[in-house]
Amino acid sequence: MKRILVCALLSIFIAGAMAQEKKDTVLVITRDTTKKDRKSVTIRFGDNESKEFSSNKEPKSIQKFSLQFNIARFDLGLSTYTDKGSFTLSPANSFLERNTWKSSNFGFDFFQLGYRFTTHFKIYAGAGLDWNHMRLKQNITIQKDKPSLSYVTETVDYKKNRFSSQYLRIPLSFQINSTADKKGDKLNFVFGPEIGFLLNGKVKQLSKQNGKDKFKDDYNLNPFRYGAFARLGYGGTGVFIKYYGNDVFAGGQGPEDFKNLSFGLMFGF
Repeated sequence: MKRILVCALLSIFIAGAMAQEKKDTVLVITRDTTKKDRKSVTIRFGDNESKEFSSNKEPKSIQKFSLQFNIARFDLGLSTYTDKGSFTLSPANSFLERNTWKSSNFGFDFFQLGYRFTTHFKIYAGAGLDWNHMRLKQNITIQKDKPSLSYVTETVDYKKNRFSSQYLRIPLSFQINSTADKKGDKLNFVFGPEIGFLLNGKVKQLSKQNGKDKFKDDYNLNPFRYGAFARLGYGGTGVFIKYYGNDVFAGGQGPEDFKNLSFGLMFGF
């Protein structure tokens, strides 16, 4: 286990150093299935896929299995919410009114285990981190350690009042890509289900009166979430959309039928 962690850290550091060359340095574990009389496992550092599929010619052999520790699929976009199917909050949930353009989603993957069926189709499971930041409009403070979502109205005028959640995300991706063009870039379409496990919730406030305040708690957020995502891009950039089918808050502890939708730009297929 320690060796795997060391390899993962080395992969991430090397990947950052090689970023200017548009290459991902990864730890790839492959099984040789091209020889019937011998089976082997190879562990090496390198940008395996980019070498195999850098041209528009069909490769003689396909690298089927891959295990990668690298930072990829950065999501940077807006995070919005639906209240019983409407983007307009009900009066009972108006305390969660937010600044649309300052409510954001950010995330990335750090692990990938995949299997490539053809040069144009691949399936891989991943793991990463995902943050949703809800910029609240009202001068309220979400309360810690309460049986249900609660808040108090403050006399303080907050310049920033951010209510956030952080999840460990585990997506299962189905990737379809075109043949590489003369530049070595491909058109990619990725979609699939995603589950997430709550790591923490946070309230971050900034005011002239109190300065900076930070509070951490689960804030009645759903400890488990599930949803679906889609990504479309060319080369290393594209767009994404994510929707979660269950409620933002745990059952009976917050607004019911209150769901999260995120969309925006992504980098690093």
